[in-house]
Amino acid sequence: MNFEWDTAKNRINIRKHGIDFNDAVDIFKHPILNLIDGKAEYGEERWIAIGLIKAIVGVVIYTEREGSVVRIISARKATRNEVRLYEKSIYRN
Repeated sequence: MNFEWDTAKNRINIRKHGIDFNDAVDIFKHPILNLIDGKAEYGEERWIAIGLIKAIVGVVIYTEREGSVVRIISARKATRNEVRLYEKSIYRN
């Protein structure tokens, strides 16, 4: 899996949410809860991944491109509700 992102957007994301996209890619190394982002029409299918980024439960919005390329759109700390959803999906057994 290869990753790409807009470097200007990454700088904005670091200022706004405190998470660098270089760290956000770690979410894909662990079990994740993957949801389709149906909030708006973006012209592409966007996904919401909830999982571990370093020592926190985080959220990464991304899209899949051709050739196994994942384009990171944003990354942030998960809300309490998102943490609950993640924990239910990962630890449901």
